[in-house]
Amino acid sequence: MVFESFSTAVAVVLGATFVLAFILGAVANKTNFCTMGAVSDWVNMGDLSRMRAWVLAIAVAMLGVVVFEFFGMVNADSAFPPYRMSNFNWAAHALGGLMFGIGMTFGSGCGNKTLVRVGGGNIKSVMVLIIIAIIAFWMTSRQPVFGTGQTLYQLLFGWTNAISINLAAGQDLGSIVAGGDAAVTARLIIGVILGLALLFWVFKSVDFRSSRDNILGGIVVGAMVIGAWYVTSSVQVTDGMDNYELRAYVQDWDFLADDPDARPAEAMPWSSQSFTFINPMGQTLRYVMSGFDNAVLYFGVISLVGVILGSFFWALFSKAFRIEWFASPRDFVNHLIGGILMGFGGVLAMGCTVGQAITGTSTLALGGFLTFATIVLGAALTMKVQYYKLVYEDEATFPKALVTGLVDLKLLPGSMRKLEAI
Repeated sequence: MVFESFSTAVAVVLGATFVLAFILGAVANKTNFCTMGAVSDWVNMGDLSRMRAWVLAIAVAMLGVVVFEFFGMVNADSAFPPYRMSNFNWAAHALGGLMFGIGMTFGSGCGNKTLVRVGGGNIKSVMVLIIIAIIAFWMTSRQPVFGTGQTLYQLLFGWTNAISINLAAGQDLGSIVAGGDAAVTARLIIGVILGLALLFWVFKSVDFRSSRDNILGGIVVGAMVIGAWYVTSSVQVTDGMDNYELRAYVQDWDFLADDPDARPAEAMPWSSQSFTFINPMGQTLRYVMSGFDNAVLYFGVISLVGVILGSFFWALFSKAFRIEWFASPRDFVNHLIGGILMGFGGVLAMGCTVGQAITGTSTLALGGFLTFATIVLGAALTMKVQYYKLVYEDEATFPKALVTGLVDLKLLPGSMRKLEAI
């Protein structure tokens, strides 16, 4: 899709983004697509139905991206955020994923679920959204803090860069295996094999095959991720001779555009991308603070608004909209902690349960897989600790509950169990 004006191209991208996000929000509300719920069902009841829905979304997105990319319809190499960058900051992904998994347990849901709950009338999630937005704004800001000469990210987590691994060809599986021009074909082969394997695991369950909502949720969420990748990769602007992707056009704005005052504040957010919800919360706060300046109106802002309104639409349509407030002071504190941890963890890991576990893994980037695993681990361990402390009360100190939880998850030998299994 090639347009003669940047403003028209932007309108198409943002309009399509809103439609995709609206559908995502409505379907996530309708089907109760919830990644924290998926972990909770597995840990507390041994039910993998919603986990399979999450994995179905991953498989659909992965298959779509590797196929579209093979035919030149998606460009994930220069994505925002840069999933395939050569610097594999494993510590940031692992720590960020753990923080996010713990946070979403305290905050009653991940970034996407927070937006869905906001659309459904949950005031608790409004607070979580605001907290995440403030932290994400400052974590991605280039302004030095506390007179240190360092940004907040550098001050708190700059040490992770020192132990990162440099993968010169890129950190996606295709580049690691083949590299160069052969990476595209390698991605297709690896992505198809892995995607089909995931689909086999998902649909081998008879119970899951009979669950229309879980199937619908997984397919639609995955398809919306593919759709966003396609739209942001395919829209271009022409100067009459050459075609430019939106990011490249903004970078060469002084040479290509007629109106210097209409230039976006940054070029990077106009890269190819798909859904993620932590950094966009910070972008949305920046947009509001700017007085709704179109120079900082990006894909992430529109995607956030679209998910909320889509969820709101379904809540009204199904007559499920209701205002929900904090049940107790402890409930307030839990959501406060959850918002803080998700804000820091989501930015550190470069994404959330959608932004990394679905969008990130669709690029076959190592960071996506590691973040996905540590989010699940963080959430599962938190639920185990909470459960043992609830049942055993004073006897279940945090160390005992933690070790027992690790034993339950088969990450420590059974001989180390501190509390009797329930």
